[in-house]
Amino acid sequence: MAEAYPPSISDGSSSDNSEAGNWLQGDQDDGDDFSEQETVQVISLMDDKVFDDALAMVTYCKEKYGLDFLGVRDRLGLDFYGSIKLINFIRQKVHDGKPVKLDDIKASDLEDDSLLKPVLEDDALIVCLDDLPASGEAAPQAREIKQKEVPAVDELLRKNAQLQEELEKLSQQFSNYRLAVQQTLDQRWGEDDKPESSKARAEAPAPAPAPATNGTEKKDDSPPEATYYFESYAHNDIHETMLKDTIRTNAYRDFIYNNKAIFAGKTVLDIGCGTGILSMFAAKAGAAKVLAVDNSAIIDKARENIFNNGLDNVITCIRGKIEEVTLPVPTVDIIVSEWMGYCLLYEAMLPSVLYARDKYLKPDTGLLVPSHTSMWIAPVADEEYVTDNMDFWRDVYGFDMKAMQEGTYANCRIEHLPDAAVAGTAQCFRMLDLHTCTKEDLVFNEKWTSTYTSKDKLDGFLVWFDTFFCESRQEQVEKQLTWKQWMDVKGKESVAFTTGPFDKETHWRQGLMLIDHAKQPKGSEEKVKEGARLEGEIEYAIPEGHHRGLNIKVTWGLEGEEGEKRLSQMWMCH
Repeated sequence: MAEAYPPSISDGSSSDNSEAGNWLQGDQDDGDDFSEQETVQVISLMDDKVFDDALAMVTYCKEKYGLDFLGVRDRLGLDFYGSIKLINFIRQKVHDGKPVKLDDIKASDLEDDSLLKPVLEDDALIVCLDDLPASGEAAPQAREIKQKEVPAVDELLRKNAQLQEELEKLSQQFSNYRLAVQQTLDQRWGEDDKPESSKARAEAPAPAPAPATNGTEKKDDSPPEATYYFESYAHNDIHETMLKDTIRTNAYRDFIYNNKAIFAGKTVLDIGCGTGILSMFAAKAGAAKVLAVDNSAIIDKARENIFNNGLDNVITCIRGKIEEVTLPVPTVDIIVSEWMGYCLLYEAMLPSVLYARDKYLKPDTGLLVPSHTSMWIAPVADEEYVTDNMDFWRDVYGFDMKAMQEGTYANCRIEHLPDAAVAGTAQCFRMLDLHTCTKEDLVFNEKWTSTYTSKDKLDGFLVWFDTFFCESRQEQVEKQLTWKQWMDVKGKESVAFTTGPFDKETHWRQGLMLIDHAKQPKGSEEKVKEGARLEGEIEYAIPEGHHRGLNIKVTWGLEGEEGEKRLSQMWMCH
């Protein structure tokens, strides 16, 4: 079908209206060869005749069919959106073979916002509404009607110049129109799952940001901490960091693409979808439906990313907390989510995934991606790091700034340490099978042991996690297997990764907990020697009033030491 507007003859140096310009111009060339361009093609409201402008068309309909479009518009006092609804109301009647009686049309007939959705694909009449005389103005004498009239080059140049002047106004009007249509479709998406044709998708406007999720807006009564958490994910920087983490992103991509048979024809739920990357992986792997849920404003960017990549007929974006939104399906086959935080459980997103698992994932057959995570601890000795980052304050250009040290030992530091800093054997202290674990399993106290291998004094402890992607919920991962050992057992098609110090750095890095020796018993740092057997406990707890935070407490001592002989310290992740 012909474009609603011929392309602009601008040199394209201005990008202020690029999005609207691309919409209006469609797939046409840059406009250098005017002999190949087509003018506006307005299809009659009552039959299949085509006209060069809207006024000629409405005049024709009035004279031949007695259909006074302008008269009804003025009688009902319709604005821009009301006129769009009237156009689609008439076209739907004609399409259904029903008589059009304009005298019987009432304002109540046009209240349904579904009438904002065009009945006729690329309806040029909607685009040309501003060409019609305003209410109360006398209609100018329509020129002689000629079907499929091709204007001369001078006439096309004149129209293009006029369109350039009107483009800013039209862009604003149609941005508002797009928003209204998108909101309407978001409210009705569960009722109409017809996939769009590739042509319609290519020529339609990109979807505008929409606040609606499942048709109702909920007052956000979240505590300030929760509000900040979601707002922090609305910015590009954090998503760029995660996407550039190739260890992370490649693992999800490889598992999904290597297991297309698992995803083909399935319904997938993506929790915390961010930019939509995991949803698009799933759609490309053959998923029949993907539900992308995020409570951050990034969902608006995800919606556009999905649309621009031609996957909006498979993926539906829903803004809101997974605990509060209503999904259009009772169950899903697969839940995919990148929920992991620093030291694995910081930010407390996993409880939301477990909630969705229990409510939506098909029992017995449903799959969580990833499926397992293991948590590791090892002692650390890194004198250079301590000197550069902690002792630094004791001699700053000759001044003692020990006041600046206050609280620095109380925080878990997120760093990627060299493997040489690891001063003892690592131990897995917790394995989470995401198909069976509960929210209560995320708060715990576990035992750990290590053989100290360094000649230097013990400076602290390092925590990291491994992540595993199993192909079925029946598959298990042995607790003491590292990610690499598991992959060696599974074979080359298996997918897992680590955030530990022995491999490439990820954006999670490791949690470094430095011992504040000044608050420990005098001489205690000298007790741990090379070859010593350390043992102790590690505790994960949620701080009061900060449900997305994490407190980590470690106790340690030489083998056989109990009670008060053991040392302990707590660190805060925030």
